Amino acid sequence: MKIKIDDLEFSYSSTPVLKDITLELDGPKFVSILGPNGVGKSTFIHCINKILTPTGGSVFIDDMNVKDITIKEIAKNIGYVPYSSNDTFSLTVVDTVLMGRHPHSKWNSLKDDLVIVYDTLKLLGIRKLAMRRFNELSAGQHQKVMLARGLVQEPKILLLDEPTSNLDVRHQLDVTKILKRMSEEKQILVIMISHDINIAAKFSDEIIMMHDGSVYAVGKPEDVINEDNLRVVYGVESEVVNDNGRPHIILKDAVPICDDDDDIDEEAVVVETSEKGSVIS
Repeated sequence: MKIKIDDLEFSYSSTPVLKDITLELDGPKFVSILGPNGVGKSTFIHCINKILTPTGGSVFIDDMNVKDITIKEIAKNIGYVPYSSNDTFSLTVVDTVLMGRHPHSKWNSLKDDLVIVYDTLKLLGIRKLAMRRFNELSAGQHQKVMLARGLVQEPKILLLDEPTSNLDVRHQLDVTKILKRMSEEKQILVIMISHDINIAAKFSDEIIMMHDGSVYAVGKPEDVINEDNLRVVYGVESEVVNDNGRPHIILKDAVPICDDDDDIDEEAVVVETSEKGSVIS
Protein backbone atom coordinates (compact mmCIF):
# COMPACT_ATOMS: atom_id res chain seq x y z
CA MET A 1 0.00 0.00 0.00
CA LYS A 2 1.00 3.60 -0.53
CA ILE A 3 0.69 6.54 1.84
CA LYS A 4 0.70 10.03 0.38
CA ILE A 5 0.72 13.07 2.65
CA ASP A 6 0.08 16.59 1.33
CA ASP A 7 0.82 19.69 3.44
CA LEU A 8 -0.22 17.97 6.66
CA GLU A 9 -0.82 20.21 9.66
CA PHE A 10 -2.18 19.53 13.14
CA SER A 11 -2.77 21.74 16.16
CA TYR A 12 -4.02 21.13 19.68
CA SER A 13 -6.27 24.16 20.27
CA SER A 14 -4.02 27.02 19.15
CA THR A 15 -0.74 25.13 19.62
CA PRO A 16 0.74 23.88 16.33
CA VAL A 17 2.24 20.39 16.50
CA LEU A 18 2.68 19.39 12.85
CA LYS A 19 3.30 21.72 9.92
CA ASP A 20 3.95 21.46 6.20
CA ILE A 21 4.54 17.69 6.04
CA THR A 22 4.56 16.36 2.50
CA LEU A 23 5.92 12.91 1.62
CA GLU A 24 5.13 9.54 0.06
CA LEU A 25 5.74 6.08 1.51
CA ASP A 26 5.33 3.04 -0.70
CA GLY A 27 5.48 -0.49 0.72
CA PRO A 28 6.62 -3.10 1.30
CA LYS A 29 9.24 -1.33 3.38
CA PHE A 30 10.48 -0.93 6.95
CA VAL A 31 10.47 2.75 7.93
CA SER A 32 11.64 4.30 11.20
CA ILE A 33 10.57 7.72 12.45
CA LEU A 34 13.26 9.42 14.51
CA GLY A 35 13.36 12.64 16.48
CA PRO A 36 13.52 13.93 20.05
CA ASN A 37 10.54 14.09 22.40
CA GLY A 38 7.84 16.60 21.53
CA VAL A 39 8.44 16.90 17.76
CA GLY A 40 5.08 15.32 16.82
CA LYS A 41 6.02 11.73 15.95
CA SER A 42 3.01 10.11 17.65
CA THR A 43 0.68 12.83 16.40
CA PHE A 44 1.95 12.16 12.90
CA ILE A 45 1.02 8.46 12.88
CA HIS A 46 -2.30 9.22 14.62
CA CYS A 47 -3.20 11.41 11.65
CA ILE A 48 -2.42 8.51 9.32
CA ASN A 49 -4.74 6.02 11.03
CA LYS A 50 -7.57 8.48 11.75
CA ILE A 51 -7.12 8.61 15.51
CA LEU A 52 -6.67 12.34 14.95
CA THR A 53 -8.13 14.54 12.22
CA PRO A 54 -5.60 16.88 10.60
CA THR A 55 -6.30 20.60 10.93
CA GLY A 56 -4.79 21.11 7.49
CA GLY A 57 -3.68 19.10 4.49
CA SER A 58 -4.60 15.53 3.57
CA VAL A 59 -3.57 11.91 4.10
CA PHE A 60 -4.18 9.38 1.32
CA ILE A 61 -4.04 5.60 1.51
CA ASP A 62 -3.78 4.12 -1.99
CA ASP A 63 -5.11 7.41 -3.41
CA MET A 64 -8.15 7.43 -1.10
CA ASN A 65 -8.45 10.27 1.41
CA VAL A 66 -8.37 8.86 4.95
CA LYS A 67 -11.27 11.11 5.93
CA ASP A 68 -13.47 9.14 3.48
CA ILE A 69 -12.45 5.69 4.77
CA THR A 70 -14.58 4.06 7.47
CA ILE A 71 -13.05 3.10 10.80
CA LYS A 72 -13.74 -0.58 10.01
CA GLU A 73 -11.85 -0.36 6.71
CA ILE A 74 -9.02 1.45 8.47
CA ALA A 75 -8.84 -1.41 11.00
CA LYS A 76 -8.75 -4.01 8.21
CA ASN A 77 -5.83 -2.38 6.45
CA ILE A 78 -3.88 -0.49 9.13
CA GLY A 79 -2.62 -2.15 12.31
CA TYR A 80 -1.62 0.04 15.25
CA VAL A 81 0.52 -0.76 18.28
CA PRO A 82 0.45 2.08 20.86
CA TYR A 83 3.38 3.21 22.98
CA SER A 84 2.01 1.39 26.01
CA SER A 85 -1.27 -0.05 27.17
CA ASN A 86 -3.06 1.23 30.25
CA ASP A 87 -5.58 -1.59 29.98
CA THR A 88 -6.03 -3.49 33.21
CA PHE A 89 -8.54 -6.07 32.00
CA SER A 90 -8.14 -9.63 33.21
CA LEU A 91 -8.54 -11.38 29.86
CA THR A 92 -6.05 -14.09 28.99
CA VAL A 93 -3.28 -13.28 26.55
CA VAL A 94 -5.02 -15.38 23.88
CA ASP A 95 -8.27 -13.44 24.25
CA THR A 96 -6.42 -10.13 24.33
CA VAL A 97 -4.58 -10.88 21.08
CA LEU A 98 -7.74 -12.36 19.54
CA MET A 99 -9.31 -8.91 19.78
CA GLY A 100 -7.01 -7.92 16.92
CA ARG A 101 -8.87 -10.32 14.63
CA HIS A 102 -12.18 -8.50 15.14
CA PRO A 103 -12.11 -6.53 11.84
CA HIS A 104 -11.75 -9.82 9.91
CA SER A 105 -13.93 -12.12 12.01
CA LYS A 106 -16.85 -13.86 10.34
CA TRP A 107 -19.33 -16.48 11.36
CA ASN A 108 -17.55 -19.71 12.28
CA SER A 109 -14.05 -18.19 11.82
CA LEU A 110 -12.87 -18.63 15.42
CA LYS A 111 -10.78 -21.75 14.68
CA ASP A 112 -8.85 -20.03 11.90
CA ASP A 113 -8.44 -16.89 14.03
CA LEU A 114 -6.98 -18.93 16.90
CA VAL A 115 -4.44 -20.53 14.56
CA ILE A 116 -3.25 -17.06 13.55
CA VAL A 117 -3.12 -15.96 17.21
CA TYR A 118 -1.05 -18.94 18.36
CA ASP A 119 1.30 -18.67 15.36
CA THR A 120 1.90 -15.02 16.22
CA LEU A 121 2.53 -15.74 19.90
CA LYS A 122 5.09 -18.35 18.86
CA LEU A 123 6.72 -15.90 16.45
CA LEU A 124 7.22 -13.41 19.29
CA GLY A 125 8.42 -16.04 21.74
CA ILE A 126 5.48 -15.63 24.13
CA ARG A 127 3.52 -18.83 23.40
CA LYS A 128 3.98 -19.90 27.04
CA LEU A 129 2.03 -16.79 28.15
CA ALA A 130 -1.09 -17.81 26.21
CA MET A 131 -3.27 -18.55 29.24
CA ARG A 132 -1.78 -15.94 31.56
CA ARG A 133 -3.90 -12.92 32.51
CA PHE A 134 -2.92 -9.73 30.71
CA ASN A 135 -3.03 -7.66 33.91
CA GLU A 136 -0.52 -10.01 35.56
CA LEU A 137 2.24 -9.45 33.01
CA SER A 138 5.34 -7.30 33.18
CA ALA A 139 5.65 -4.09 31.14
CA GLY A 140 7.84 -5.83 28.58
CA GLN A 141 5.39 -8.72 28.26
CA HIS A 142 2.53 -6.24 27.87
CA GLN A 143 4.40 -4.66 24.97
CA LYS A 144 4.90 -7.97 23.18
CA VAL A 145 1.24 -8.92 23.64
CA MET A 146 0.14 -5.58 22.16
CA LEU A 147 2.53 -6.14 19.27
CA ALA A 148 0.97 -9.56 18.71
CA ARG A 149 -2.50 -7.99 18.68
CA GLY A 150 -1.36 -5.60 15.96
CA LEU A 151 0.23 -8.36 13.89
CA VAL A 152 -2.82 -10.67 13.94
CA GLN A 153 -4.79 -7.98 12.15
CA GLU A 154 -2.73 -9.00 9.11
CA PRO A 155 -2.58 -5.35 8.07
CA LYS A 156 -1.16 -3.94 4.86
CA ILE A 157 0.26 -1.06 6.90
CA LEU A 158 1.52 -1.50 10.47
CA LEU A 159 2.09 1.59 12.64
CA LEU A 160 4.06 1.19 15.87
CA ASP A 161 4.72 3.79 18.55
CA GLU A 162 8.01 2.78 20.20
CA PRO A 163 7.25 -0.97 20.23
CA THR A 164 10.54 -1.80 21.97
CA SER A 165 10.37 0.87 24.68
CA ASN A 166 9.88 -1.58 27.58
CA LEU A 167 12.21 -4.29 26.31
CA ASP A 168 15.82 -5.09 27.15
CA VAL A 169 18.49 -4.81 24.46
CA ARG A 170 18.28 -8.42 23.28
CA HIS A 171 14.49 -8.30 22.92
CA GLN A 172 14.69 -4.90 21.22
CA LEU A 173 16.87 -6.52 18.57
CA ASP A 174 14.61 -9.59 18.32
CA VAL A 175 11.42 -7.57 17.86
CA THR A 176 13.00 -5.19 15.35
CA LYS A 177 14.32 -8.12 13.30
CA ILE A 178 10.84 -9.67 13.34
CA LEU A 179 9.30 -6.42 12.08
CA LYS A 180 11.91 -6.16 9.34
CA ARG A 181 11.29 -9.76 8.29
CA MET A 182 7.52 -9.29 8.30
CA SER A 183 7.79 -6.25 6.04
CA GLU A 184 9.52 -8.51 3.52
CA GLU A 185 7.67 -11.82 3.96
CA LYS A 186 4.19 -10.36 4.41
CA GLN A 187 4.83 -7.54 1.92
CA ILE A 188 3.59 -4.82 4.28
CA LEU A 189 4.58 -1.24 5.00
CA VAL A 190 5.91 -1.11 8.58
CA ILE A 191 6.32 2.34 10.15
CA MET A 192 7.94 2.42 13.59
CA ILE A 193 8.64 5.33 15.92
CA SER A 194 11.96 4.72 17.63
CA HIS A 195 14.34 6.44 20.04
CA ASP A 196 17.15 3.97 19.35
CA ILE A 197 18.93 5.52 16.39
CA ASN A 198 21.46 2.70 15.99
CA ILE A 199 18.84 -0.06 15.88
CA ALA A 200 16.76 1.99 13.43
CA ALA A 201 19.84 2.57 11.26
CA LYS A 202 20.73 -1.13 11.30
CA PHE A 203 17.36 -2.45 10.09
CA SER A 204 15.39 0.33 8.36
CA ASP A 205 14.96 0.69 4.63
CA GLU A 206 14.08 4.34 5.11
CA ILE A 207 14.38 6.93 7.87
CA ILE A 208 12.08 9.89 8.55
CA MET A 209 13.82 12.38 10.83
CA MET A 210 11.48 14.92 12.42
CA HIS A 211 12.36 18.29 13.91
CA ASP A 212 10.12 21.05 15.26
CA GLY A 213 6.90 19.49 13.92
CA SER A 214 8.18 18.94 10.39
CA VAL A 215 10.12 16.36 8.41
CA TYR A 216 13.74 17.51 8.56
CA ALA A 217 15.18 14.70 6.41
CA VAL A 218 13.94 11.54 4.74
CA GLY A 219 15.79 8.81 2.87
CA LYS A 220 18.07 5.83 3.33
CA PRO A 221 19.78 5.57 6.75
CA GLU A 222 23.19 6.43 5.31
CA ASP A 223 21.75 9.60 3.74
CA VAL A 224 19.83 10.83 6.80
CA ILE A 225 21.89 9.80 9.81
CA ASN A 226 24.93 12.04 9.81
CA GLU A 227 26.73 14.30 12.27
CA ASP A 228 25.20 17.54 10.96
CA ASN A 229 21.60 16.26 11.16
CA LEU A 230 22.13 14.83 14.64
CA ARG A 231 23.58 18.15 15.82
CA VAL A 232 20.58 20.13 14.57
CA VAL A 233 17.78 17.69 15.40
CA TYR A 234 19.03 16.15 18.66
CA GLY A 235 21.47 18.80 19.86
CA VAL A 236 24.37 16.35 20.23
CA GLU A 237 27.90 16.08 18.95
CA SER A 238 28.63 12.65 17.53
CA GLU A 239 30.80 10.57 15.26
CA VAL A 240 29.01 8.49 12.63
CA VAL A 241 30.98 5.47 11.45
CA ASN A 242 30.29 2.88 8.77
CA ASP A 243 29.21 -0.50 10.14
CA ASN A 244 28.86 -2.95 7.23
CA GLY A 245 27.29 -0.28 5.06
CA ARG A 246 25.05 1.09 7.82
CA PRO A 247 25.66 4.24 9.89
CA HIS A 248 26.50 3.72 13.56
CA ILE A 249 26.52 6.59 16.04
CA ILE A 250 29.12 7.21 18.71
CA LEU A 251 27.85 9.98 20.99
CA LYS A 252 30.37 12.56 22.21
CA ASP A 253 28.61 15.41 24.00
CA ALA A 254 25.52 17.62 24.10
CA VAL A 255 25.58 20.84 22.11
CA PRO A 256 25.79 23.82 24.50
CA ILE A 257 22.65 25.94 24.51
CA CYS A 258 21.78 29.32 25.95
CA ASP A 259 19.13 29.46 28.70
CA ASP A 260 18.05 32.98 27.76
CA ASP A 261 15.61 32.46 24.87
CA ASP A 262 15.10 36.21 24.48
CA ASP A 263 18.74 36.88 23.67
CA ILE A 264 19.47 34.21 21.10
CA ASP A 265 18.19 33.02 17.77
CA GLU A 266 17.51 29.28 18.17
CA GLU A 267 18.33 28.76 14.50
CA ALA A 268 21.88 30.11 14.93
CA VAL A 269 23.43 28.48 17.97
CA VAL A 270 27.20 28.86 18.04
CA VAL A 271 28.90 25.62 18.99
CA GLU A 272 32.50 25.76 20.21
CA THR A 273 34.60 22.65 19.71
CA SER A 274 38.31 22.12 20.20
CA GLU A 275 38.80 20.40 16.85
CA LYS A 276 36.57 22.42 14.55
CA GLY A 277 36.59 25.91 16.01
CA SER A 278 33.29 27.81 15.77
CA VAL A 279 30.50 25.99 13.98
CA ILE A 280 27.08 27.50 13.32
CA SER A 281 24.18 25.06 13.20
